[in-house]
Parts: sequence; C-alpha cells; structure tokens
Amino acid sequence: MNNNQNQNKIGNPETQVPKTPQMNDRDFVNELLATEKYLTNSYSTALNEMSHDSLYQDIQGIYNETQNCQRELYNVMYQNGWYKLEAADSQKLQQSYQQFADYLQQQSPYLQ
Repeated sequence: MNNNQNQNKIGNPETQVPKTPQMNDRDFVNELLATEKYLTNSYSTALNEMSHDSLYQDIQGIYNETQNCQRELYNVMYQNGWYKLEAADSQKLQQSYQQFADYLQQQSPYLQ
C-alpha cells in the first residue's frame, strides 16, 4: 500500500492480537459484528413485510436491540484499530451529488 492510500485511511492504531490458527479477540468480535449485521438486515426485511401490529412492535424492539449491539461491536472494532474507514474524496462526493441531483431533476414526479 502506498503512502497516499495510507493517508486516506481513518482509524485508530491497531491493537495487536496473536496470529495463530486459534480465534483471537479480533476474530471473535469480527464474527459477532458480521452476525449482528446479518440479523439487523433480516429483521429489517421482516419489519417491511409484517402485517400483524403486535408482532411488528415485538420485532421492532428486538431490531433496535440488535442495531445497538451492532453499533457497540463496531465501536470496539474501531477503537482497537481493527476497523478502518477510507476518507471520502471531495471531488468524488461532489460528482456523486451532482449525478444524483441531475437524476432527481429528470426522474422525480414531485419536481415536475
């Protein structure tokens, strides 16, 4: 990885873990985070397709708990430097914004 790519990374210094065939703390937290993301996605789909009000309320509560757990796991990964983000390029952001704005002008039934 060149120096320019390193400058685009956002994150904390990485907490070192043993590199062995056994799962380490990073592996466990990463696996939990992946599971929580999957569950959150699944609950979201279920909520979109649910017609029973009482069941909807119950699942929504579980969804919120799962989402909060996902966020806490993300924070652990980020704080330990195990989850890095790439800084957005302002020119790419502007291009995406302009592309969306143009599309919205052409396609939105509300702006015509």
